[in-house]
Amino acid sequence: MTEQPPAVVSASKLGLTFQTNDGPVQALSNVDLTIGKGEFVSFIGPSGCGKTTLLRVIADLERATSGTISVNGMTPEQAREKRAYGYVFQAAALFPWRTIERNVGLPLEIIGLSQPEQAERIKRTLALVNLSGFEKKYPWQLSGGMQQRASIARALAFDADLLLMDEPFGALDEIVRDHLNEQLLDLWARTNKTICFVTHSIPEAVYLSTRIVVMSPRPGRVTDIIESTLPKERPLDIRETPEFLAIAARVRDGLRAGHSYDD
Repeated sequence: MTEQPPAVVSASKLGLTFQTNDGPVQALSNVDLTIGKGEFVSFIGPSGCGKTTLLRVIADLERATSGTISVNGMTPEQAREKRAYGYVFQAAALFPWRTIERNVGLPLEIIGLSQPEQAERIKRTLALVNLSGFEKKYPWQLSGGMQQRASIARALAFDADLLLMDEPFGALDEIVRDHLNEQLLDLWARTNKTICFVTHSIPEAVYLSTRIVVMSPRPGRVTDIIESTLPKERPLDIRETPEFLAIAARVRDGLRAGHSYDD
């Protein structure tokens, strides 16, 4: 019998408690989750529910205080050292004095890749996000959506199989957001990356994901994991179909069930 490869992300009874001047704050509690290769998994829940904290634990930007977690069969620290993931933050966080190609190439400079290898990766990743021809532009010369695509290109430059995205389109208007959602699905289909995506938007989570992880208010717990039955090819108008609306209703019900209105 062929042995199954390890999950890309595997968490068991994961917990995280922050120590503050006002006492301990439990951010995550008893999280059990497995994410397989090539999945697109969205995390959704109210503000302060631990979505970003969980993403940061996967990225080794925070350390769990209980339970276990592995990334590609390694500890998060080992995965970080092996550059096993790319991370896209809420803001594009591009340096205004560097051109787009030099922003995308910054992590490649830091890890010491040769100039030819840097140039090849920059060219390839900018093409993936449809920014070919904008290499010599500065961030301030690009729209907000284009800046965020440059940020995604920077995360892809490592060529890691895992992409962690912390509400990357939250600050953009609805029309731009819809366009980037379409482009992200196309990017995912072309690269077969494993994507972990934080969002506050129910339609965005349902449109993008193979699975949707619903989280409760603090302490963050996984209250539901919803498998999408939508086809991989998803035009925007799929959001008007009964199947889409039924999944969205289940996500909304899960958010209501996990929310304490007495807080």
